Amino acid sequence: MIIETIGRRLRLAVVGGGPGSVIGDVHRAGARLDGYYDIVASALSSDAERSRQTGRAIGVSEERAYPSWRELVESEAKRKDCVDVIAVMTPNDSHYEICCAALDAGFHIICDKPLTTDLASAVSLAKKVKRSGLEFCLTHSYTAYPMVRQARAMVRDGVIGAIRQLHLQYVQGYLASDHVPPGWRLDPARVGGSMILIDIGTHAHHLGAYVTGLDLESLCADVGHVVPGRKVDDYVSMLLRYSNGARGSMWVTNAASGAEHGLCFRVFGETGGLEWYQEEPNRLVHRKRDGFEEIITRRPDSLVSEDARRVTRVQIGHPEGYIESFANLYSDFARTVVARMSGQPPPELDRAFPTVDDGVKGLAFVKAAMESSAMRQWRAFEVPSI
Repeated sequence: MIIETIGRRLRLAVVGGGPGSVIGDVHRAGARLDGYYDIVASALSSDAERSRQTGRAIGVSEERAYPSWRELVESEAKRKDCVDVIAVMTPNDSHYEICCAALDAGFHIICDKPLTTDLASAVSLAKKVKRSGLEFCLTHSYTAYPMVRQARAMVRDGVIGAIRQLHLQYVQGYLASDHVPPGWRLDPARVGGSMILIDIGTHAHHLGAYVTGLDLESLCADVGHVVPGRKVDDYVSMLLRYSNGARGSMWVTNAASGAEHGLCFRVFGETGGLEWYQEEPNRLVHRKRDGFEEIITRRPDSLVSEDARRVTRVQIGHPEGYIESFANLYSDFARTVVARMSGQPPPELDRAFPTVDDGVKGLAFVKAAMESSAMRQWRAFEVPSI
């Protein structure tokens, strides 16, 4: 559809995600999977020579393997064949500056979460996005799994009735050791606010809101670290109250010894519940108050929603997961950008990707949780107007 509409693939620039990056390869693989993008420009490292070398290593031409993100933005803005989209996957404390510069230069943006490191800068960036009229995707990638979108469609269609409870977990163990090699995530000045809340707590919060459509009303949080001597938070548990009166809970940590990933949601309504575990991503459990438990899997027929079929690319019996979820976001975003370029309104299903508004809500969640923990009391969840 994209090539037929504009006669070519979208031109993509990647910023960050170079040597040693956890997420860079995932972004690039996801962008390439459906054939909607050509990666034609890069600035992969804060070290100029390494940025040039690694850019050429991923197939970028020498003249567009830039030594810095600033030179990339400035130089691409002057080219007749400039990039259409810039993907940002740098450490948290650089997102605001890079995204602002890219918007000023007229580029659509895909940005790794979190949006920024604090609520004030998140609101500032969101306002800039609104003024620019450009498209912005925040890569809360778990929302692009087929069974997550199936769950969202079932909640929207009233399959389990009005929501009464929502319980969220994200339990990792990669920082459980007392002797983790230093990195920007363990630097309080760079990670922003609370490491655990910003790094993976925002994923859990957004996943719950995405599936249920509910906004938080208030929360009571316990935030801190369980590894002795650590300077950043690695643990949070909290009680949640939602706008419709539903109650819930959240437990998030990356310091649980032996845990691998552990992201899941359990949502219960008047007539049933839904459960999804990211370590078994192709299964959605539908529990019924007055019937047998149902296991929903990806199906190529009409038994699952169009929302789920739209992001299912592998035939039944073959697993798909993390990289494909990034590909789904990149492809949703590509169809939306191309619709804008051709003067057409994008189909509603293509706008299922998280936006800058979700980024602001994530930082509002972090702020409320930190204040609640510090004051040892319930705190209202308030999202500034944009």
